[in-house]
Amino acid sequence: MQAIRNFFRAAWSSAEKLDGQTVLITGANTGIGKETAIDLAKRGAKVIMACRDMEKAQAAVKEVIETSGNENVVCMKLDLADSKSIREFAEAINTGEPKLNILINNAGVMVCPYGKTADGFEMQIGVNHMGHFLLTHLLLDLIKRSAPARIINVSSMAHTWGSINLDDINSEKSYDKKGAYSQSKLANVLFTRSLAKRLEGTGVTTYSLHPGVVQTDLWRHLTPTQQVFMKVVSPFTKNSVQGAQTTIYCAVEPSLEKESGGYYSDCAPANCSEAGKDDDVAQKLWELSCRMLSITWE
Repeated sequence: MQAIRNFFRAAWSSAEKLDGQTVLITGANTGIGKETAIDLAKRGAKVIMACRDMEKAQAAVKEVIETSGNENVVCMKLDLADSKSIREFAEAINTGEPKLNILINNAGVMVCPYGKTADGFEMQIGVNHMGHFLLTHLLLDLIKRSAPARIINVSSMAHTWGSINLDDINSEKSYDKKGAYSQSKLANVLFTRSLAKRLEGTGVTTYSLHPGVVQTDLWRHLTPTQQVFMKVVSPFTKNSVQGAQTTIYCAVEPSLEKESGGYYSDCAPANCSEAGKDDDVAQKLWELSCRMLSITWE
């Protein structure tokens, strides 16, 4: 019943402006990423849309500019399944941008067939967690210099069904696509929590969130039976505009300025799973991620 009440309650809205601020959104050429870009562009921010498919990205940039009336919108190539691409992208941002006030780690893959990234990671943990972990690490000095600043990780309620398999993070011993997706979304929550502690006193705050059950391209890997089920429940799902609201809330809501590390849903604080509060696992995941990415991040 609570979910139904949340769905039908009045939408959150804010007149907060972002004039003079720079926002970076991964996976911004479609779905909630694009709607987030439109909203933040309307608020006056410079918006950098980080996308893998540049043809789709350029079309999305045109739409964001036309819809928002803000011409300070650009797209740049970023493939989160390839650490070389991530490093090249981060280098371009660090040398080309004087500030980065809001980083939105939005891109993701969902319940896809088994595959590996260019670095040999299982695709869902590789893109959804490792790619954003590395990107955030590489951009963090710029973000700190831009404080007050925010880092937002788009997770999912699917994290509540997940666990972190530290002994087989890449699902090489056995692969369940739903389990691997849930693991990656739990990793987003734990990463947010760990990052908040490391950023205390810097003026940089972090947030993870569940956007809702949103009608997006992420559904493309669902089985035919699951596709039918989603059509049946679609009246109770969110469109991309509705699905973007909690991301936007975490990006601009003034009352969150002193909050960090929390989990949000329906534009309000929400309870994550007990696994999402496990600081011991969070620390082990942090250390494992650093080893796998060959980075040093205390």
